[in-house]
Amino acid sequence: MTAVGPPTGDELLKVLSALGNPHRMRIVQALRGGRNYVSRLAREIGMSRPLLHMHLQRLEAAGLIVGSLEVSEGGKTMRYYEVAPFAYELTPDAVATAARTLTDEAAPADSEQAGRGAAAREKESTS
Repeated sequence: MTAVGPPTGDELLKVLSALGNPHRMRIVQALRGGRNYVSRLAREIGMSRPLLHMHLQRLEAAGLIVGSLEVSEGGKTMRYYEVAPFAYELTPDAVATAARTLTDEAAPADSEQAGRGAAAREKESTS
C-alpha cells in the first residue's frame, strides 16, 4: 500500500481477505527474506506454480507484494516478487473508520458469501 493514512474500507477488506488464507500468509513469510522468482518460490513452499500464481495475484492486487519481470543472463524472462512495504494498525477505531468508507462494490462479495452459506444450510436441512 502506498497511500499514507488509514486504509479505506474497500482496501482493508482486500488486505484482510488476501491474508485470510494460510497459503498466502506463508508466501508473504517466504518473501520477507527477500525477492524470489516463481519457480524457486513454488519449490520452497511446496506449491504448484499455477496455484502459486493465483495466490500471488491476490497478494499483489491487495498491494502486499510487488512483481517485476526481468531477463536472466540466459535470456529467459523471469517474474520476481517481493514484499511491498506495508503497515496496518487493526483496532476497533480503525475498523470503524474504514467501515464508514465502504462502497457498494464491497457489498456483493459479502452478500454472495452469505448466499452460499444460506444455500449450504438449506441443502443440509433437506438432506
